[in-house]
Amino acid sequence: MAYSFFVSAVVLLASAAIAASFDEEEGVIVLNDSNFDEAISTHTHILAEFYAPWCGHCKALAPEYAKAAQTLKEENSEIRLAKVDSTLNTEVSEKFEVRGYPTIKFFRSGKPQEYTGGRTASEIVSWLKKKTGPPAKALSSPEAAQAFIDSADVVVVGFFPDPESAEAKAFTEAAAGYDEIAFGIASDSAILEAHGVQGAAVVVFKKFDEPRVDFDGDLTSSEDILKFVKQNSLPLVNEFSDQTAPRIFGGDIKNHVLLFLRKSAENFQTLLDGFTEAAKSFKGQVLFVFVDVDVEDNARIMEFFGLKEADVPAIRLIFLGDEMKKYKPPTSEITSDSIQQFVQSYLDGTLKPHLMSEEIPDDWDAKPVKVLVGKNFGDIAFDKSKNVLVEFYAPWCGHCKQLAPIWDDLGAKYKDKDDIVIAKVDATANEIEQVQVQSFPTIKFFPAGSNDIVDYEGGRTLTDFVTFLDSGGKVMPGGGQEEEQDVGDGDEDDDDDDDQTRDEL
Repeated sequence: MAYSFFVSAVVLLASAAIAASFDEEEGVIVLNDSNFDEAISTHTHILAEFYAPWCGHCKALAPEYAKAAQTLKEENSEIRLAKVDSTLNTEVSEKFEVRGYPTIKFFRSGKPQEYTGGRTASEIVSWLKKKTGPPAKALSSPEAAQAFIDSADVVVVGFFPDPESAEAKAFTEAAAGYDEIAFGIASDSAILEAHGVQGAAVVVFKKFDEPRVDFDGDLTSSEDILKFVKQNSLPLVNEFSDQTAPRIFGGDIKNHVLLFLRKSAENFQTLLDGFTEAAKSFKGQVLFVFVDVDVEDNARIMEFFGLKEADVPAIRLIFLGDEMKKYKPPTSEITSDSIQQFVQSYLDGTLKPHLMSEEIPDDWDAKPVKVLVGKNFGDIAFDKSKNVLVEFYAPWCGHCKQLAPIWDDLGAKYKDKDDIVIAKVDATANEIEQVQVQSFPTIKFFPAGSNDIVDYEGGRTLTDFVTFLDSGGKVMPGGGQEEEQDVGDGDEDDDDDDDQTRDEL
């Protein structure tokens, strides 16, 4: 009887082991529709990337993702990384509402939450450890403390002789509120002595800029500690890439100065040094970002700012608040002094936003659909004798291309109506002060006799548009709206297949 029970137990364990076996690539578990549920039930903590093989951002993430997976495996961590090809596994992708690539979700005991960390291996590992362990890692010896400091580009260490003090509790609270960086906590006198610390202290250790920055504020304020960590954990100058984009755009600092420059340029280092020197004066207020124009994928960023290759090197400033605003320096000179003056004038509120505009085409009104640019927009759209319907589009946007023949038919239908204008604006080259374009296509209605601007949110068939216009903008027809493309996102690899989920930044 006992032997029979033993055999049965062995069989069950063997079956479980077989069932829990998954294919791997570079330490990353490969999942699909049939084994996904099994994986998230087998592993208590698992990070899953939903990707598309053609997605450029996914390709850029792949080596960092694999490196993170291998790091955790080498540490014998229970945390695992997995990936799902969403183009082949639509069932699980639809279940977890995958709308863009890559979509990354963290599963704890089978329950999903959004991944909000960075795109480098160290950031991924740090985020996962913070989610699965204590907010701050206990450092028990000088050797352990040094190993922790050496483990990543940026770490934070709290030194507290009394681990139960108000300062230590505030530090732990701050650590719990920030997943992107690893926090360590030490109370051993030998550790404090090794790092020249007397009493309580919080220190950011970095492998760039200043190797060590000591907090000199209120150690009992978790908010102040967290603000200090965020301000000192980024380099003075951040190079834009797929890996750094989440850190740049997801941070608390919404004022960004961008230097567009070729790394291959002879004066690259001179200009970058001046940019870096200027950054020191605005630490915590303005984020300084360098964009390498030699990188092909960065062409869209140049386009977004209306820059051409002949304009490089160039400086631009952007405010990424609810109402995005761009600023252009009054001079093309790029020195530490000129950059500081430019940024300071922005902070002082004396700088006016820069609005891009193409020149007015000679034939702008030759066709039923009128071509508007920044310089003639106000005269046409705000003509109070007319109802004006305007499409704000991007030349590369697949949804805009799909709408184009319908828009042309709409223009043809109303070409003889003096009180209705159908128009379009290339929003990548023209900016309108009164209109914020967040996705493409954006359609706005400017009713006659009014200063109102109405968001068109109806269907996109010819009949839908006609119903709307014939009602004077009073009836918003249904029909469902197609997914729009965010400003800054393009058709990956020039693929205009609009059935593909968009490629996320």
